Amino acid sequence: MSRYIETMRVVDGHVCNLVYHERRMNRTYREALGMAGCVRIADVLKSVSLPMGCSKLRFVYDKEGIHDLTCAPYTPRQITSLRLVYDNGISYPYKCADRSALDRLKKQQGDCDEILIIRDNHLTDTSYTNIALCDGEQWFTPSAPLLCGTMRQSLLDSGLLQERDILVTDLPRYRQISLINAMLPLGTTVLPVDRIIQRTDAEDI
Repeated sequence: MSRYIETMRVVDGHVCNLVYHERRMNRTYREALGMAGCVRIADVLKSVSLPMGCSKLRFVYDKEGIHDLTCAPYTPRQITSLRLVYDNGISYPYKCADRSALDRLKKQQGDCDEILIIRDNHLTDTSYTNIALCDGEQWFTPSAPLLCGTMRQSLLDSGLLQERDILVTDLPRYRQISLINAMLPLGTTVLPVDRIIQRTDAEDI
């Protein structure tokens, strides 16, 4: 049975971007699990005591319901370098518990801290975040990510991000890259673009 994950940022007892998580979860129920209806995460959390500070709230869900709910203090990973990896066939449209395709690409990470996945010569995502690139004035995010994340959509709706196709050859046009996901607001984890390490044997992959 397919299982899916929802991860949310909790700050001082408040779940951030709750409506975006509910939209994604209900879309997954509808499109991936073939189930109608509407899930309200707030109802799921009625019996949960949400802590102060910054925490990561996580649960797994499937056709049988919601499982393995946890909430723990969160500290972002230290990311100082990214390795470009190439896979034209990768697909990860839902936040699935089966991450085998991503784990396979992670094996190409080498001595970098994280990977940046290229599909059909276009930038997509890292193994656990969407991305945004800054040209010195505006932040842009790839128009075809592997997974449409909740933080990404929130930033698009607020006008802080713009979508565009970003090719590998476009990287020199940008100065910085920010990793974004439910736990990482824009600007939390930022690297200079020259910390993106390009493979010299990409054509052989």
